[in-house]
Amino acid sequence: MERLTLKGFLLRLLVALLLVAATWNPTGHDYLHWVARNGTGITPGEVLVGLALFGAWVFVVHATWRSLGAFGVGLGAAIAAALVWLLASSGWIDLSHPGVAGWLTIVIAGLLLATGLSFSLIQRRVTGQIDVEDSHGR
Repeated sequence: MERLTLKGFLLRLLVALLLVAATWNPTGHDYLHWVARNGTGITPGEVLVGLALFGAWVFVVHATWRSLGAFGVGLGAAIAAALVWLLASSGWIDLSHPGVAGWLTIVIAGLLLATGLSFSLIQRRVTGQIDVEDSHGR
């Protein structure tokens, strides 16, 4: 039975952050900027990388959605928005700086996805209950 460790959560967080930042980030060194710069049409390499990113997104979003559900994802997004509002209104962050909102979005999305990837283990640790996948009709 797998236990959630800090190392395990941080690994999930790193994977989620890499996925989000590889897809888009404010530096312009990402998949979407790469494809947009190529005005002559899409290349086989861009298709291959795009399909790999798409597959990773499907896996991570599906796992997060199944783990947290609509309520959990919505609550996580609302908490993140309230935290950003608090930090901005307190002067800790300046959203008028180029890239700050982009990097904040990447971090928030990464944290939400990492939480979704880890939530079954967190829930088991807190409650002692194990999630069992419903296999009927599959």
